[in-house]
Amino acid sequence: MLQSIAGFITFRLFHLQPDTPLAVSVNFFFYDVFKILFLIFTVVTVINFIRTFFEPNQVKETVGKMRWGLGNIVAALFGAVTPFCSCSSIPLFIGFIEARIATGIAFSFLITSPLVNEVAFVIMGGLFGWRLAFLYALSGIVLGVIGGLLIGALKMDKEIILENAKEKKNENYMPKTFHGKLAFALRIGKNTFKKLLPYVIGGVGIGAMIHGYVPQEFFMETVGRYEMFSVVIATLMGIPIYAGCSTVVPLIFSITANGVPLGTSLAFMMAIAGLSLPEAIILKRVMRLKLLAAFFGIVAIGIIMVGYLFNTLYALH
Repeated sequence: MLQSIAGFITFRLFHLQPDTPLAVSVNFFFYDVFKILFLIFTVVTVINFIRTFFEPNQVKETVGKMRWGLGNIVAALFGAVTPFCSCSSIPLFIGFIEARIATGIAFSFLITSPLVNEVAFVIMGGLFGWRLAFLYALSGIVLGVIGGLLIGALKMDKEIILENAKEKKNENYMPKTFHGKLAFALRIGKNTFKKLLPYVIGGVGIGAMIHGYVPQEFFMETVGRYEMFSVVIATLMGIPIYAGCSTVVPLIFSITANGVPLGTSLAFMMAIAGLSLPEAIILKRVMRLKLLAAFFGIVAIGIIMVGYLFNTLYALH
C-alpha cells in the first residue's frame, strides 16, 4: 500500500518519467519516509501499550536478572528474524529504550536486525551455498552480541536523549483503565513521531539522492581497485548507501563474479545494510554523538574483521 501511494505521488501527481534518476529518488524518498514514520508511530505505541500492563521497571528488572550476555543473545536472535533495514529497525530500538530495556541489549537488536535478513539468507544460500549463508548469519549475530556487550560495558545510558520527560517523571504510575492505557501509548507514539519527523525526512532525503543519482557501478569499480585495504574501503563506501540486505545480495554476487574477494563484497553489503548515513541522521535525535560514534565505530570494526575472515576462508577454499 505504501509503495502504491509513493508511486501515485511520483508518477501521477508529479508526472515523472519512470526509470529516470529523479523519479527513482522521489519514489524511494516517499516510500521510505512513509514506511519509517508508520513503523515509528505503530511500534512505539504498541510497545508502550503493552508496557502499561507491567509494573514500572518490571521489564528492566527482569532483563537485568538474565545472566551476563543472555539478554544480548536473545535480542540479537530476535533481530536476526526481523525483516528490517537499518532505518526500519530504529522504531523497535526506540521501543526497547522507551521500555527501559538495557542500552547494550537494545543495541544488540539494532546491530543484528539489518545485518541478518531471512530473505538475504535464502538468496545467499542459493547463490553462494548454504555453508556460506549460515556463516554470514552467524557472523551477524555474533557481531550483534559482542557489539551490544561492548556498548553496555561503556555505561553510556546517559547519552540517550530521546525521552518523554513528562512520562518519565510519572513513570511510577501506569494508567489502570483500557482507555487510559491506550491514551498513554498513543501520546508517547505521537510525541516520538513528532520528534523524529524532520530527521527521518532529512536522512531519507540524502539516501534517496544517493540511491537515484550515484550509479552502483561507481562503488563496484572503486571497491575492486584495492587489495590489502579493500575490506576497509568497501566498508567505508557502503555507509552512504541505504538499502536492505535482500536487495544488495544480487549486487554482491555480481561484484564477486567480477573478481572482488568474497569477504570484501560481504563487508560492502553489511556496511550498506547496517551502517547507513540516513540511519545515523535519524539516530542523532535519539542519542548524543558520543554514543552514535561508539556504535558506528564498533560495528564498522566488526564488519571489517568479518570481511578479512571471509577473505581468508575464501582464499583457503
